[in-house]
Amino acid sequence: MEAIKKRTIYHDIFHWKDFRLKVFVEGSIIGLLAGIVTVMFRYSLEAAGTLRGQIYGYLKTGGMIPIVAWFIVLILIGVIVGLIVRRDPMARGSGIPEVEGILAGQLKMKWPSVIVSKFVGGVLAIGAGLSLGREGPSIQLGAAVGQGFSRLLGRRRMEEKYLITSGASAGLAAAFNAPLAGAIFALEEVHKTFSPAILMSAVAASLTSDFVTEWVFGMKPIFAFPALAVLPFRYYGYLIGLGVITGLFGVLFNRTLVKTLNTYDAISFLPRSLLPVLPLLAGGLLGLVLPQTLGGGHELINSLARIHFSLMMLIVLVVVKFAFTMISYGSGVPGGIFLPLLVVGALTGDIYGHLIVAYFSANPQYVTNFIVLAMAAYFAAIVKAPITGSILITEMTGSFQHLLALIAVSMTAYIVTDVLNSKPIYEELLERVLTKKGKRNPSLGAEGKSPAGGKQVITEVAVCLGSQLEGKRIKDVSWPAHSLIVSIRRGDEEIIPNGNTRILAGDNMYTLVDEARLGEVKAVFRHLAGEPDA
Repeated sequence: MEAIKKRTIYHDIFHWKDFRLKVFVEGSIIGLLAGIVTVMFRYSLEAAGTLRGQIYGYLKTGGMIPIVAWFIVLILIGVIVGLIVRRDPMARGSGIPEVEGILAGQLKMKWPSVIVSKFVGGVLAIGAGLSLGREGPSIQLGAAVGQGFSRLLGRRRMEEKYLITSGASAGLAAAFNAPLAGAIFALEEVHKTFSPAILMSAVAASLTSDFVTEWVFGMKPIFAFPALAVLPFRYYGYLIGLGVITGLFGVLFNRTLVKTLNTYDAISFLPRSLLPVLPLLAGGLLGLVLPQTLGGGHELINSLARIHFSLMMLIVLVVVKFAFTMISYGSGVPGGIFLPLLVVGALTGDIYGHLIVAYFSANPQYVTNFIVLAMAAYFAAIVKAPITGSILITEMTGSFQHLLALIAVSMTAYIVTDVLNSKPIYEELLERVLTKKGKRNPSLGAEGKSPAGGKQVITEVAVCLGSQLEGKRIKDVSWPAHSLIVSIRRGDEEIIPNGNTRILAGDNMYTLVDEARLGEVKAVFRHLAGEPDA
């Protein structure tokens, strides 16, 4: 049986065009399924948000008894969400670090449990008003759908990775009506490398998922900025200042989030399952005095284009939204940080726009531009995926005329975070998860101990320009143990390597490894090939 599996793996590699077509078709199916699940999740959140608004509207005039009753409901929701997370720890938080850990062979996921837990827990937590986004849960839900499709049809580990990636891309596309961002996210953030097979399957999944979303919610961008003028070149000098500020704030966001998680871990006066009660009670108070800060913040971003908030009000909103996001995410409830960080970025851009209008006599009509640009820059600073951020904001605003300014400000923010040695937030969060599970050292294998071998899988690594492998022959490289290079893809050319085969930049190398050693071997290969750490 093992010999048959190996022959099938080799068949996929040596018939690469057929395999790419296969994952393209399967990606389309997964996109359809993940799109349906994500649309249901998104629809449930919108319904919960509408109900929440009605409840707080009534509480302001209903007297003390309804307020006390509502806070009791919030406590019950906190207990339920805490029990859900306790039962399935993979449902905690955003879900994006967990997906990356699964694809790296460092974590395992039970897809039926994740779909139910993430869906129910996310609707309860975000619907009740916590400052969390739908995108992280949507990505994990899509990834779980991809894994479920793979497991039900008996797909191999190599193929399953593509299908999980397809589902994750479909989840992001459906969450934000952003099919291009969904595909780029798979390359830039999830895999941190370019692969034609990943691109084909991710694009197929994102497009079909977006089709489902637009069929249900309509063909319109998420954010409504109808009068967004093109920023003149004479204003591009202001982009440097905005990029520096958002870069610094991005570093603050990442470090504060990690410290908040550590603070929650140190709490001893409450059981872990009751921690969600704390942010929900805080959200209840905010709902009575500052309801704009509740939920992901989609409505708040749209209101910035319609309502002229005072500078003091904007400062209050950004401080409260920042703090409430930390408190919400730190508790470990299901929910993402994409949308809340975009809100903080938008408020920062609005403040920046007010200041340059007041002190540098800038035209007030371009304040909205700085709101949009700051969202992309803040995303680039926190997630450290500037291309994904630029494409995402472009699709979410429905305007491709601002791509140059978006990339310019995003790269400025990215450079600032690089100078300050700030890690991508999802990489830091994954490290925390692995550390808690005793798996931080990739040499310890999938179960935290040195494995003796087992099921073999294929891993793909791209050779980067200027890496240690570029220009060398196979026999001149010290390869990691328990690995076998079985194929090199050079464009459409298939190369069966031998000791004298020379490696070139742009090659995609396929290596057969023990699944239990996947994290260890892949980390070594990424280092040799010049890829960023996963």
